[in-house]
Amino acid sequence: MQPMQTSTNRPAVFDFRMLRRNRDRAAAGFREGPDFLHKAVAESLVERLRDVPRRFSSAVVLGDGAGRVRAALAGVETAAWDPAPRMAALTGAGVMEGEDLPLDEGSADLAVSVLLLHHLNDPVGHLIQLRRALKPDGLMLAALLAGRTLYELRAALAEAETEVLGGLGPRVAPMAEIRDLGGLLQRAGLAMPVADGERRTASYESPLHLMRDLRAMGESNTLAARPRRILSRDVLARTAEIYRAHFPAGDGRVRATFEIVWLTGWSPGPGQPQPLRPGGATARLADALGTVERSAGEKAGDGS
Repeated sequence: MQPMQTSTNRPAVFDFRMLRRNRDRAAAGFREGPDFLHKAVAESLVERLRDVPRRFSSAVVLGDGAGRVRAALAGVETAAWDPAPRMAALTGAGVMEGEDLPLDEGSADLAVSVLLLHHLNDPVGHLIQLRRALKPDGLMLAALLAGRTLYELRAALAEAETEVLGGLGPRVAPMAEIRDLGGLLQRAGLAMPVADGERRTASYESPLHLMRDLRAMGESNTLAARPRRILSRDVLARTAEIYRAHFPAGDGRVRATFEIVWLTGWSPGPGQPQPLRPGGATARLADALGTVERSAGEKAGDGS
């Protein structure tokens, strides 16, 4: 099986080796339970598939380290892949060697990407490969972190580093906005594209407990330009002070926001609804609204 190839000449924003290392390190954590984001994705997937009047017989699933999505697809023949060998070994998935995916073209009628897209340098290429893996009129679902995810931590870290060190480093990856993500689906050639989000708030004993949970989930920093030095105690202490002051959750705890964005699209196929060409309408808007059509500049009372 040859990986589907994508190409990009852009400099790397994310470090795939660090993504693999983070997820390998998190493999033990997934056994212990700090995988609530994957649980949320699996629950949402079930809800979304209930609304689709289609039975799926084969699927490819990427990044489902906890195995929750595959459990939700019980009865569907599923091929699974993960960037990290140890994470893949938890559920018997194959290992992705990079962003070029080891998927056979036209091999599935459902493709799911689980919380990977926000770590990849070529998100459009990722979606293109998923589209190619689908049979005609197959469904693609991709869940990623975006929008206001961890905005509290980003703000507190930035203020603390600026105060203590006189500048800040890229400690937390920037998050794409949902209004921009829908365009990725169109660029990838997927039909009937939809982007929508769901926001979840968690509470933690302290910002340090949040950071430990992110590490245990494999969601630590994968930016290629990330600072190599560990945060100093002074910066961490000031981060905790700022975080507690601005983002309390009650009972001495702090809150953290996670915004899961879903990208949905279909591989082109026969019988799908097609957008009309400009000027291709067969009915007038005025007739549909039950109003009288008037030329530009004509007053409402004219012609009565």
